[in-house]
Amino acid sequence: MFARKVLTKCSRLRHCNLAFGSALSKVKYVAPFAGRYTSQHNESMTPLCRQHAMNFSSGQNVPESASNAKSDSSAVSGESPPHQVITLPALSPTMAKGNIPSWMKKEGEKVSVGEVLCLIETDKSTMEMEAMDEGFLAKILVPAGSTDVSVGEAIAIIVENEEDIAKAQNIRSSPSDQAPTKKSPKNDGEATNISTSAAIPSRQRVGPSVRRLLMESGIDITTLKGTGPGGAVVKGDVLAAMKSGGQLGTESNLKKAEKPSSLGSTKGTSELPLPSSGLLYEDIPTSQIRKVIARRLLESKYGTPHLYLSSDTLLDATLALRKELKANHGAQLSVNDFVIKAVGSALKMVPEANAHWDENSGVVLSSSVDISIAVATERGLMTPIIRNADQKSLSEISSEVKLLAGKAREGKLQPHEFQGGSFSISNLGMFGVDHFCAIINPPQACILAVGRGESAVVWQEDLNDPKGGKPIAVTKVILTLSADHRVVDVDVGGRFLDALSGILRDPRRYLL
Repeated sequence: MFARKVLTKCSRLRHCNLAFGSALSKVKYVAPFAGRYTSQHNESMTPLCRQHAMNFSSGQNVPESASNAKSDSSAVSGESPPHQVITLPALSPTMAKGNIPSWMKKEGEKVSVGEVLCLIETDKSTMEMEAMDEGFLAKILVPAGSTDVSVGEAIAIIVENEEDIAKAQNIRSSPSDQAPTKKSPKNDGEATNISTSAAIPSRQRVGPSVRRLLMESGIDITTLKGTGPGGAVVKGDVLAAMKSGGQLGTESNLKKAEKPSSLGSTKGTSELPLPSSGLLYEDIPTSQIRKVIARRLLESKYGTPHLYLSSDTLLDATLALRKELKANHGAQLSVNDFVIKAVGSALKMVPEANAHWDENSGVVLSSSVDISIAVATERGLMTPIIRNADQKSLSEISSEVKLLAGKAREGKLQPHEFQGGSFSISNLGMFGVDHFCAIINPPQACILAVGRGESAVVWQEDLNDPKGGKPIAVTKVILTLSADHRVVDVDVGGRFLDALSGILRDPRRYLL
């Protein structure tokens, strides 16, 4: 089947000699031509192309470009059946590796176009991989539970005919296309001795803050050009490398730096002391999502000048409206739904807070109010987006939040549902947290941290009697804005919090 496609395409090309070799070099897995060349093909070819096909069918005079094609070594042997090698695709722009938590098809089963072959955990979410051709799943090269599978690595083999399944067991993918894959550990709880040290050469004199940055970012110090006295690496060199996506320390570099060490062997060096070799630890597998979260948080904290502003506001009017809508209309709205709507309205009032920083252009104002909502999942924190939040009603926001939060916890978010966003909200009120400072989600410039509503007693003045007044019980909430100081100045952040507090104090005026 694959051979016929190449021959048909070749017969239509003008320069057959060059086209035939070029076509073969672009087809990664080509089955042998034996028994495939017929008089029907002969009639549709030019003489030169016909000669190439006859030679290839008989195993003679194979074009050099075809013999040098980067294809499966077994695909050009007469013993291998027609087959297709499935490789791990790049399912997101930033994906370099992925995990395969499970296979939906078993070896020997028939596969149809559009059927799900396996689940792939990317650096963003867990997505389904569908079959592009029909056939039979002859061999699974990367078993379920494998981690850090490189994009482009062969993961399975599909054959055209069911009787070819047994023959396909001898097919091996090209070693040049393979990358080491970390298989899932057989005993996740098995304790192991600590035997590695910080990947910082002892000959390098670095300060504690620089050493901590190098260890947390994984940057190899040997790739940096120091700007300090005598060529020493300073903190600014590491931050610049992190900002520009500097080379991370590879596994080989780490192995070179690894030297068994005891507590007494670190004297006179810049390496951190290691615990006793008898100390045991549990190695917990890290998902691709968790790795990306860790890297982005580090880049944000060290690469973005965070500005923190806090303000408390009264929630009584918002809580009363929520209760009224539930009683009169059966609306099941959360406090977070009101906060999202209020933030959207406040950003329209203070558009300077709805922006991000661009290294070339500087401050860039966002054309729409797209609010990212922090959702905790087993794989890490996800941020699905409520787009055009300022234009949606409370009921629309509530329905969309429930839908996206459910998909986030199940790992079924699509890229367009979590990529982008102009502002983030993180609400820990349901966990009893009074207030906290959140880390900005790049490339956004702001994130709002929302604490729990807390009862308090305040003095209410009597407008008619300056000396009069009385104590009243209220519900207060602390709002903390973390902002990129390059984008948001103190006055802009203050105006935003003031607008947001006013909306929550009088929601009927702004939200209905």
